[in-house]
Amino acid sequence: MNAKEMWQAFPDKKADDTYLAWQYGCAQDKLAQLTLQGTKTATASSYPVYMAENEPVPAVGDYSIILDSQDQAVCIIQTTQIDIVPFHQVDEEQAYLEGEGDRTLTYWRDVHRTFFEDEMKRIGQVFDEDMLVVCEKFKIVYPKS
Repeated sequence: MNAKEMWQAFPDKKADDTYLAWQYGCAQDKLAQLTLQGTKTATASSYPVYMAENEPVPAVGDYSIILDSQDQAVCIIQTTQIDIVPFHQVDEEQAYLEGEGDRTLTYWRDVHRTFFEDEMKRIGQVFDEDMLVVCEKFKIVYPKS
């Protein structure tokens, strides 16, 4: 099922609701499955990338369709909270809710530092611990478990 088909099947949408469809930045299939299982209820992204690409930062109430590595729709999420904080201030709760690895802040910082270093290089900037991170919390709205 592609994103458009999943959106059409979503019974709780209103006529003026919209969505974005996207894959996680790495390990797309694994992270999509963690989301579908309800283990992953948060994600983090680089604020400077949003600015460089002139993309809007997610907002509370936004819908997203999570795609796997083959662009197949896995589930629909709705953003419940957005916090923009420096990398070094991302907390243990965020790390745990992201559901990756051993769910510790140490693990989160290790893997995200590498990911953000690559992201920043891609836009011609350099990662540092003060880089702003968009911490997004969400809930699955379709399919419901």
